[in-house]
Amino acid sequence: MSDVAPQAHSVKPIQDFHQQDHEDVLLLVENWLDVELDRSSAAYGNTGTTVGFRSNTGMWVRIQWRRADRMNGQSWTGAECASVLTGVSKPQLRRSVRWQDEARGAVWRADEMTMVEAPVIAENGSITANPELGDAWWSELKASLTALASHRTNRVGMGQTHLTRRLTEVFGDAVDTDVDEWSTAHADLHWGNLTAPDCHLLDWEDWGAAPRGYDAATLWGFSLGVPSVADRVQHEFRQDLCTRAGRLSQLLFCANVLRAHSRSGKTMPFTEPARRAADSLIARLRAEP
Repeated sequence: MSDVAPQAHSVKPIQDFHQQDHEDVLLLVENWLDVELDRSSAAYGNTGTTVGFRSNTGMWVRIQWRRADRMNGQSWTGAECASVLTGVSKPQLRRSVRWQDEARGAVWRADEMTMVEAPVIAENGSITANPELGDAWWSELKASLTALASHRTNRVGMGQTHLTRRLTEVFGDAVDTDVDEWSTAHADLHWGNLTAPDCHLLDWEDWGAAPRGYDAATLWGFSLGVPSVADRVQHEFRQDLCTRAGRLSQLLFCANVLRAHSRSGKTMPFTEPARRAADSLIARLRAEP
């Protein structure tokens, strides 16, 4: 369903979902999806563009906005396109509604999906303590990523052009950036998109083709603040992370961290470990025949 919603004159352009009144949006969603949203269950995303609620039907309703002049077609259709994936532990999309909000200068969407009861492991994406995940959890994650990798898609999660540009920006010509192996990835696999004790993968806006090992490299990077967990990621996904594509993916994470640090001066738990890892990865990549 797609529509243009009536607007109140007092509505202002939206900047942050969490900070601005949006009760009128929730009422529209309830009317169009014929549900009642549990306001007390609100879970806001870190970027201020998403919020999710439990509904009276036992489902989860995720609401998202984008500025009308900054729409990204791929991310906007990620949830629908992910419906074709099999063998991956994730919420199942049931219904969607989309509409234009002229007063706020935004386009909205609301997705009703199956409820995942298990909480996310770290809301901000990175960990500072060992979440103590059992062998069964790691097996579930590996099974989902293996199934995902086998799917063919025209979507792009991380392309060669962006990877080369970022690595060159941070490290110059230290390594050859050409990726030799590709597979399908979630492309945003941090600890805020994984649940426990049952392992589910959330938020499918960005999935698509990426260098082999890209998801494992991302999770490894967001684990660097807890060396034992970073080591576990390396162990579980060693067949991917020890490839050229996997090492380039790890180096890309390091590049993003170092670039962000140089711009903001803010140190994260994984900043210094990423700096050290980058030196080792560059040495290994340069030693390849």
